[in-house]
Amino acid sequence: MNSSTFAADMAFMAKYKETIVLENKTGQAKVLVVPDYQGRVMTSTAAGNDGVSFGWLNYELIASGKLNQHINAFGGEDRFWLGPEGGQFSLFFKAGDAFDLEHWQTPAPIDSEPFEVKEQSQSHVTFQKNIHLVNYSNTAFSLDVERDIRLLNDEMMTTALGSEFDPTVQAVAFETVNKVTNSGAETWKKETGLLSIWILGMFNPSASTTIVIPLKDEAVVNDSYFGKVPADRLVVKNGIAYFKGDGQYRSKIGVPPSSAKPIMGSYDSLKNVLTIVQFSFDTETKDYVNSAWELQDHPFAGDVLNSYNDGPPAPGAKPLGPFYELESSSAAKELAPGETLTHIHRTFHFVGQKNALNAIAQSQFGVGLAEIESAL
Repeated sequence: MNSSTFAADMAFMAKYKETIVLENKTGQAKVLVVPDYQGRVMTSTAAGNDGVSFGWLNYELIASGKLNQHINAFGGEDRFWLGPEGGQFSLFFKAGDAFDLEHWQTPAPIDSEPFEVKEQSQSHVTFQKNIHLVNYSNTAFSLDVERDIRLLNDEMMTTALGSEFDPTVQAVAFETVNKVTNSGAETWKKETGLLSIWILGMFNPSASTTIVIPLKDEAVVNDSYFGKVPADRLVVKNGIAYFKGDGQYRSKIGVPPSSAKPIMGSYDSLKNVLTIVQFSFDTETKDYVNSAWELQDHPFAGDVLNSYNDGPPAPGAKPLGPFYELESSSAAKELAPGETLTHIHRTFHFVGQKNALNAIAQSQFGVGLAEIESAL
């Protein structure tokens, strides 16, 4: 896990980009946002400027001032993306191109272009962006994006969690409300491709970090993204998926709507940091975009949530980070002109004594810290 303080990361970012800092009344809970990086939440802290900085930052890329060809992995705890990534309705491949790394290209509006500040206060900021995209099937999309980032106070946190937590625990929480409106003249149709709102959070890995994903009874986990995940890195038991977040082995898992619950998180037993991610989940809709890099038989049989653990892409190669990711996606909707799709993604970090964190883990995941620590 990153040992940088929030103050150090704030000073670093301010050298290269305009930054916005949201904070609560005590100044202990803080969130760092960068408009140039699509209104991205870069990092946060629960203990003021001297507190641990929770988000993973790509210091080398940010300091270089350069843009990479395929993707600019600047880092950040909550970034706005759109899906699908692969398939006949892909936003990341041009018509007829091979589904390989050479032809893969993150669209500039969600990779390198700034979002515009619409309004701002001490604890929230709203961004907007007009985006035009063409998918692999040559379907054109015009959309208006609105992204509202809000720091949650203790009362809001308690409401979102559905229970109170020990006041000795240091906590920070923020939510992003992401809206996409069809600003074109045509209705978006399944047969020519739909979009999903895709929110990704990048966090600092450690040898003692375990990702925790509660599942419904069916308990299906898709680990086919980069090849089957070894048994010592992914375990599903008693309705929970445990996945290693050490940044040492490139692997990814996903959960389909039949198995997903609107919650996931992680626990770093060395730092005593408990992270919880909640997101809006439309249980009535089964259509989730499929991001597999191939022409697909089932383009709307994708995953609701994903987790990625970084590592060397090949023996001896340099990892992208390392980091691990917690990601959520909205359902795909046929939007008529003027209609809006909304997706909410909420991130909490708690630091404190184990017994206090254990109570939070039990209330949110249905398992305690001892089970999480011993799962892998």
